Amino acid sequence: MAKKPQKSTMRHLGEFFGEVWKGIKADPATRAVSRTQVEERRVDTPAGQVTLRRTIIEEVVPAKQG
Repeated sequence: MAKKPQKSTMRHLGEFFGEVWKGIKADPATRAVSRTQVEERRVDTPAGQVTLRRTIIEEVVPAKQG
């Protein structure tokens, strides 16, 4: 398997400042606050053991003002 070439220092700096710039340009009013909760349990059935999983995602999206 071929080895991937490592990123240069300038590439790392460009990616870092690109993420900072996206944060500066982003409108904080459009951000969603979310929480994820996962519940899981194992149940024996005639076909064998199964895993039941429930994922709850809560999001709060602020209304635009003005």
